[in-house]
Amino acid sequence: MRKKETQITTIIGIGAECNGDFKSDSSIRIDGVVNGDVIVANTVVVGASGVINGDINAQMVIIGGEVYGNLNVPEKVELTSTARVIGDITTSGLVIDEKAIFQGRCDMNQEAGKKLKQNNKALKADRKASSAVVAEALKQTEGASSEEGSGESL
Repeated sequence: MRKKETQITTIIGIGAECNGDFKSDSSIRIDGVVNGDVIVANTVVVGASGVINGDINAQMVIIGGEVYGNLNVPEKVELTSTARVIGDITTSGLVIDEKAIFQGRCDMNQEAGKKLKQNNKALKADRKASSAVVAEALKQTEGASSEEGSGESL
């Protein structure tokens, strides 16, 4: 079986600096500096000299340089031995090589998170419905009590 190849169509070279958010419909390699968010449809490769000061949104990320921001990567994040990531990672797969630096939180259970949000919405709706039933029962009880109190005794 042949490994899926990544075709890089954009390169931000050593010494180059991009100020502002960067978007691409394909894959990108960063060996320079990006001061802004990186939003890529496929793969982001951050070379050993690359620095990103912003969030990354991509399908897959391989980091050998520095990232100061959050990573939202559905497929896989790979931190090589020279990587330094300061930020939270949301992904379904994570590989961290020895000597890599990662400071942050990692969420690898995206499906459970979606189900939890749906369950919380349903639970809140049930609570509202329950509250309405209890309020109606209290009204009926108060109404019955006032009718009994005003009635004649035998």
